[in-house]
Amino acid sequence: MTPQEPYLAPRACRFDDKRGYVKSSARVGDAEPMAASDVAFLAPELVSEAEGPVPVPAPAEGRLGYRFVKRAFDIAFSLCAIAVLLVPSIVLCIAIRVESPGCPIYSQKRVGRIGRGGEVRAFDMYKFRSMRVNVQQQTGWSTDYDPRKTHFGSFIRKFSLDELPQFFNVLKGDMSLVGPRPEVPYHVEHFKEEIPRYLVRQQVRPGCTGWAQIHGLRGDTDIAERIRYDIWYIENWTVALDIKIIFRTVFGGKMVNDEKLQ
Repeated sequence: MTPQEPYLAPRACRFDDKRGYVKSSARVGDAEPMAASDVAFLAPELVSEAEGPVPVPAPAEGRLGYRFVKRAFDIAFSLCAIAVLLVPSIVLCIAIRVESPGCPIYSQKRVGRIGRGGEVRAFDMYKFRSMRVNVQQQTGWSTDYDPRKTHFGSFIRKFSLDELPQFFNVLKGDMSLVGPRPEVPYHVEHFKEEIPRYLVRQQVRPGCTGWAQIHGLRGDTDIAERIRYDIWYIENWTVALDIKIIFRTVFGGKMVNDEKLQ
């Protein structure tokens, strides 16, 4: 599409005159898939009747070699990580099971990459269980001194050790090593209505760590600011950038979060 050609919105989409971005009429979890225009696959530039052209990032997955290089890097790194962390992971499983009844690993539904056909790809994200078995696993954010957390669970959350099983998600192709952090469907449904261009972040696989996370935007932080960092990452992806983010995550103290031990 050249700049002179008009942009025709698909039938499943509508323009929101107040916010000036394309919004899907479908909902996460509905039988009808989201429109691909929600994540700006259909044109390098969208047009709003209220605000005129609304720039969106060029899809990273459309770049030559992106899929192959990033996926190969993910597979190689995750295989090495799983092998190195096998024994420590077994120790963590035993410690979790001793302190609290229940499976030491649990899965939580997260929204993954939205396909070019507009389909929503939800997946089960694995984590070491840091809380007692509860009914709020799918929607509830944890807080400091959360009564649901176990003492050992508080420790593994503090140092992000509960995230280690996600290397299996990377190996399966649900996630990437680096990318926007995945959200539960409940939060995606809420944020996509409140934050312009929120779903742009869904055009790449979610990551174990990301550009926003190494800048301190994790957990209960400013969502709009986090989205700004996520979109910058999508626009500027390189292998060197991924390596930089991983290095800063592991050796820059970014695995230690602000949660209080209890």
